[in-house]
Parts: sequence; structure tokens; C-alpha cells
Amino acid sequence: MFRCIFSEGQKYKNLLNGQWVDARSGKRDRILSPVDGALVGEVPAMSPEEAGEFLKTAATAQKSWAAVPVSERAAILHKAADILLSEQVAIAGVLMREIAKNKKSSLSEVTRTADLIHFTAEEGKRVTGESLSSGAFPGFHETKLSIVNRVPLGVVLAIAPFNYPVNLAASKIAPALVAGNAVVFKPPTQGAISALYLARVFCEAGLPAGVLNVITGQGRSIGDFLVSHPLVNMVAFTGSSKVGKHIASRVGMKPLLLELGGKDAAIVLEDADLALAAQHIVAGAFSFSGQRCTAVKRILVLDSVADQLIGHLLPLVRKMTVGRPEDNADITTLISRDAADFVQALIEDAVQKGAKMLTPAKREGNIIYPVLFDRVTVDMRIAWEEPFGPVLPLLRVKTAEEAVKIANDSEYGLQASVFTESIDEAFRVAAQLEVGTIQVNGKTERGPDHFPFVGVKSSGMGTQGIRYSIEAMTRSKAVVLNFN
Repeated sequence: MFRCIFSEGQKYKNLLNGQWVDARSGKRDRILSPVDGALVGEVPAMSPEEAGEFLKTAATAQKSWAAVPVSERAAILHKAADILLSEQVAIAGVLMREIAKNKKSSLSEVTRTADLIHFTAEEGKRVTGESLSSGAFPGFHETKLSIVNRVPLGVVLAIAPFNYPVNLAASKIAPALVAGNAVVFKPPTQGAISALYLARVFCEAGLPAGVLNVITGQGRSIGDFLVSHPLVNMVAFTGSSKVGKHIASRVGMKPLLLELGGKDAAIVLEDADLALAAQHIVAGAFSFSGQRCTAVKRILVLDSVADQLIGHLLPLVRKMTVGRPEDNADITTLISRDAADFVQALIEDAVQKGAKMLTPAKREGNIIYPVLFDRVTVDMRIAWEEPFGPVLPLLRVKTAEEAVKIANDSEYGLQASVFTESIDEAFRVAAQLEVGTIQVNGKTERGPDHFPFVGVKSSGMGTQGIRYSIEAMTRSKAVVLNFN
């Protein structure tokens, strides 16, 4: 059992300097379940003035934390991962209630996060510097030696999204901590309770006071204050492209890791294994009801095989279950009414403009039943906008070059899939795609977590992935020895 008491019934607290605290004003945000509107809990609504205390405490604690040997920092991370794994059922239960993620996916998020933290702890031990001799550069003799180390940036502000409030929090917190940074963590409002459970794990693992502070509150109230504060040395954010661009305009000269939106295309060529492609596309499009930045969000298929592909897709979509998270339904309620309204507007626009609906559009409250469209054209919103819901448009193209053009015309550049039996064709198409990652004969997805995760254009900035994140959260520091 945890000893770090972070709640009183359904009233949760924030972590500040090793203590669980409430907002001085007593103001709280109520977290209601998307499933049935029941109260999941309440979290403090902190003010900008209070937010400053979280940053000052982190800045002070970081100095001593950076002096702790990396082996000891890694040991705390390993302990946190073990505790997280032992509490996977309880935390998965919170995820199901708070963000309507189904049971299987909720458990997977927790276990994957434990694996990520373990791997990060070990990878942190392998981040090393280098030595450089001046004699290697023309015109210099062996008169200088540069000893280059990696040092922490200071205070990392980590901001996580609602859809993976545990995993995408840990993917920022763990690399920052093992590198010697302190972290101020701002969870999403919807998802804050799940994220506080993660913070509780680090507390129980023995992380020194102030090294991880967790603050809740509305982004519109404390967001700009946090990202622009001079004590923040780096911002690591996952969320919408709109908010990411706003953060970029506010931070000034600070390093950024931004993981933003996507409009990932699955390009299906004539020689593709269509049954395999259909399985990956459906899994990629409808997992967590499509509420993933890396979800397959459109199919670009050669017209000559489009009908055959649809023949494989339809049975898979039709057999998807719709219902409650605890029943392990494939499709559950979207995160909010606004989200469901937005998806419905995209559906209605496509229908009005002549798209062919292959599965019936049905809505029950905030549940949108899975929709597969054929005959989608580039004048429809669904061809370009990110639905973050269970809607999959199919666009027919005449050539691979046309598919690449449509894919690249997007403002986003996160991932794409290419389905083909020709490795030469796969590399040819991949070379032309303006995205961070191309999946060959597989769905677009994040991970494994030590792989690089990159977004270009409106999909992000910087490279994530365990080693890459550690490197992004450190800087080179050189000491030059001069020999006379």
C-alpha cells in the first residue's frame, strides 16, 4: 500500500516539496467520468501565485538532485516502476473511469509505463560525454583537450494530455529525472487523477522532496504563467497543435519538445497484402476510439484495389464492440460532448459533400459508433482535419505519387504507413513523405518507446524516445585543458 497520502476521499491534492497540498483558495476542479457523468474526484485549482512556489521549490531541489550519482537516481526510478506495476489494477481502474479507456488498454498503459521507466533508468547510466583533441583539427597541435560532459538543463516543465495521462507523463518525467533535472508536472484536467497516481508512485519510491512537483489547474489560468516563467529551463508538451503553437510563442529562448496533432495516412499500393493492411488500418484507426495523435486518420488507396480493400475492412469495422470501458468495448465514449460534436460535424460535412458512408452513423450521447467512409474527396473537412474520434475516410487515388501529394499537403507531419510487397517501392515512397516516421506494412503508432518519435510541420518539434529525450533534456558542457 502507498504511504504518500494524496487524497481525502475523492478530494485529491497536489505534490509540493514532498507534501500533498490544497489550493489556498479552496477552489477545485471537478472531474466527471465521460462514461456516466459520475464524480471521479476533485483536484486543486491552483493560482499563478501558487504556481510560482512549485517552480521555486523545484529550482532549489534540482541543485542537490543533480549531484546525486546517476546510479542512485536510476535506482529510485526502478523502484517507482516496480510500485507502479504492483498497482496496475487500481490505476487502470482510475483510467477507465476518468478517460473511458477500455480495461485492456488501461492495463496496457500502466504496464508499458513501468517498462518505460525501467528502460529509462538503465539508459540514463549510458549517457556519456567525450574527449576531443585539438590535434585533429587543421592548424592545431596537441595543445588542447576538450572534456565534454552532459549536464541537466535545470527545471523541466512537463505537460501531458488526457489520452495517455500516465504513459505520456512518465515519458517526460523519467528521462528528465534520470538526467538530473527537477520536474514540475502539469497534468491535463481530465486525466489529472490518473496522473496524480503516477506522482504518488514516485513519492513512494523515495524521490527527494521538491524534485517532482505536481500542479493542477486550468491551463487558461496557469498555463502561460508556467511556460514563460524564467525558472523553467525546458518545456515538454503533448497536446493539440493549436496549444503547442501558442506555447512556442510564449516560451522565449528555451528548449522545446512538442508532440502535437497528426493526420496520419495509410497508403495502400496495388501489390499490398490487403488482408494484412486492413487489420493494421482498423487497429490503428479505432484504438481508444481514435483518440490518438498517431491514429490512422485517412486511407489513400490505389483505385484499382480500393473495392478489394473495403471488402477486408468492412467485416473488421462491423464486428467492433461499442460500450463501457469495464466491458472492454473497442469503442467507448469520447472524452467530452464538445469532442463528440466536433466528430459529428465532420461526418455531416462529408455526407453533405457526397462521401459514401459504408457503416451507419450512430450516436448515443458522447459515443460515436465507428464510421468508415468511401469516396472522400479533398474538398471535405474529414480529408484534412484531425477528428480524434472513430471516423475513417477512404480516398481513392490513381498513382502512388498522387497519394504522396495528398499526404504531404497536410499541415501535419507525424507518421504515415505504406503497404506494399515491394521493399524498393516502400523506400521510394517513404523518401518522399514529409513525416517523422514511416511504418512499412504496419499501423502508425508510438513505440517501442526507445525508438525515435518525431513530428514535423504542425505535428511537433524535437525528437522523443528514451535516449533521445534524455539527450534533449541535457546539454553539452565542455572543459578545455590547455597545454603550453
